[in-house]
Amino acid sequence: MEGTPTREATLGRDLSGWVKLVLLGRALASHKAEHQLLPKLLALPVFASDQLSSVAYATEEMLLVLVLVGASGLPLLTPLSVGVALLLVVVIASYRQTVRAYPQGGGSYIVARQNLGLIPGLTAAGAIQISYVLTVAVSVTAGAIAVTSAAAGLAPYKLPMALAFIVLITVANLRGAKEAGRLFAIPTYGFVVVVGLTLAWGAWRCVSGCPQADTADLELEAVSGLTVLLVLRAFSSGATALTGVEAIADGVQAFRRPQSKNAAATLLLMGAMSIPMFLGISIMASALGVRTNEHIAASRSVLSQIGETVFGNGPMFIVLQVFTALILILAANTAYQDFPRLASILARDGFMPSQFRNRGDRLVFSNGIAVLSALAAVLVWLFDADLTRLIQLYVVGVFVALTLSQAGMVRRWWSLRTQGWRWKAAINVIGASTTGMVFLIVVATRFTLGAWMVIAALPIVIGQFLLVARHYRSVARALDIAMPADAITENEVLFLVPDLGPATRDGIAYLRAIRPEHVTALHIGPATSFDLAAADWALAAPRLGELQPLPGADEHLVRSLRAALRRRARSNGGFVTVVVPENAAERSILRQVLHNRSLFLLKTSMLFEHGVVVTDVPLLPQEPVITGRPHEPERSVVIVPVSNASYATARAVAYARSLHAVRVEALFLVTDNADIEPVATAWIERGFDVPLVMVEAPFRELAVPLLEEIRTHTSHGDTIVTVVLPEVVPRRWWQSLLHGQTALYFKRLLLFEPHVVVTSVPLHLQSPETPDPATR
Repeated sequence: MEGTPTREATLGRDLSGWVKLVLLGRALASHKAEHQLLPKLLALPVFASDQLSSVAYATEEMLLVLVLVGASGLPLLTPLSVGVALLLVVVIASYRQTVRAYPQGGGSYIVARQNLGLIPGLTAAGAIQISYVLTVAVSVTAGAIAVTSAAAGLAPYKLPMALAFIVLITVANLRGAKEAGRLFAIPTYGFVVVVGLTLAWGAWRCVSGCPQADTADLELEAVSGLTVLLVLRAFSSGATALTGVEAIADGVQAFRRPQSKNAAATLLLMGAMSIPMFLGISIMASALGVRTNEHIAASRSVLSQIGETVFGNGPMFIVLQVFTALILILAANTAYQDFPRLASILARDGFMPSQFRNRGDRLVFSNGIAVLSALAAVLVWLFDADLTRLIQLYVVGVFVALTLSQAGMVRRWWSLRTQGWRWKAAINVIGASTTGMVFLIVVATRFTLGAWMVIAALPIVIGQFLLVARHYRSVARALDIAMPADAITENEVLFLVPDLGPATRDGIAYLRAIRPEHVTALHIGPATSFDLAAADWALAAPRLGELQPLPGADEHLVRSLRAALRRRARSNGGFVTVVVPENAAERSILRQVLHNRSLFLLKTSMLFEHGVVVTDVPLLPQEPVITGRPHEPERSVVIVPVSNASYATARAVAYARSLHAVRVEALFLVTDNADIEPVATAWIERGFDVPLVMVEAPFRELAVPLLEEIRTHTSHGDTIVTVVLPEVVPRRWWQSLLHGQTALYFKRLLLFEPHVVVTSVPLHLQSPETPDPATR
């Protein structure tokens, strides 16, 4: 018996394992999660990079609107900036209240759902999830444009460069939140310091008379009159400085303890940095006479004009450009922290696939990171990395979430009426009114330019949330059915006999080990070989009855077997086990499937037959070849991997008892210690009469602890282990995507494990196997 491989050896078996180890680092045990929590100084670059980066372009967005009325609109830049800064103060103050009231995280989704209702909560969740995808797409595109502005020769490679940025940020975040914080801390804090130096040096130069930007004499042709709507449009454009404020509220649980206190402090620190920077850039732009238009903005930002005017084209100007490009790219990191975290919260509540709750090797929600990367990459590709088109979709979702969050907090204060509630509610009323107004203005001014896509996508996303939730509720009802501990003992076995070769004889030995009461041997080989096979069968398995032909097996094996199964009467809830002997000569799953395509199709099709259990008995190259009469193994052990005490588990345990093994045990692989008590309690309450063995899976990888448990039995010598897998089979194919496919993973893992037989016990939803809970 070969020894149990170490985790490093398992990873190093192939090139992909080594690549994973190099790129992501060593896996972290679950108990290390506490050590991955972020201190404030690392949490700021992780969660605030989006909001801090917005100051690099918020002033420019306002100017691009104000120049539409000519030079007469420029004096409004400073007062409008003050208004945006005040709104930012209000929103930050509101979210400081939110993180204290909701330390479990979830941001606008939790606030809106608990105070305004389910649909407003899902609307906030959908809006902010869409905005996170757009944040990544816009940030990497803006970063690619910043690079191509400095190196014009790279312009044709803007799209692949943006996609490469997505890959780099993805890898950085898959390494863990703390690793990402360390990696992005220098660019984030460097940007703040360099902008601060730029503004300070500009103010010093203004003491003796402000230098003027080279665009100060730019002729601005008025194409519109100065109207209230235009002023509001300029204000809403400047309100892009609010993007990213939500992020800290979504990620409270990523902070060191006390989490809500540290999150609130980080919000305050973020505001203390971003508000002075934003106001300073606006005031400095006015003092230096910076002007812009669509043509100039395509190659020179307002911040770069300020830097060039203050520093000239020297080293400090280059440093400013470098850090600006870096912060624009790293703004995507905020989305990489919060999209997966919010997805895990939605998955916990049953509105997104359960796989989003899974943590990867580095204790991050790796499935959420991967999906975010894929969606953002598709968006960048579809829009050909065109920032002008992408920016039109931006901020719509942000202001939907901000408005609902503020409104939810107003409702909360009105309901609780704790000390000081009127002042707190007033802050949120101002915030909700202003962000709501900004949302309406953005929709009115950008609807035909692309904002309609976000508005149209939002109901679709909400509909998907509700569809997923309905499926999970249906599954929960089916799995909540109680089942007597002594239920389902009937088990009829159909043994498929292609010939009497070594694989079939190995299967006969397995039948002798489990001692079934009812066995029917069906010949599935060529009809011309039946007589010879029947004679050989009588010699090899004299106690298992006569070999019978399967009519039509020559023409269509699956159809013939399915017809034979449906002709057999079986009691409600009883089992028919189809035992499939297989010569597993190939060491590759793909090659094995291609080599035995007919058996693979047969086993797959049987999975969808109600009441049918498929048992695969592989003969491996390293196992002894049986040529005479098969001998019964001395010991037969049955292991049932379980994740809960549901009806599907109860059916699998009942089936396991029908195999007459020396030992039957249920195996719970513990990936989170918090799951131990509820599973153990449910196991006792359900009255299962088989022992529940709990084995730690500290790295959340189920393969190693499962194999170790199996090998404690197979290492004794002549022992066969049957692994009985509970498997939920949904009604529709797409519903399978909402489940983790752990059974399929175990089948693949154990196919080449010596002395192991895998049996799948499917539970078909909405079938005779799942009676209506109302009839219980």
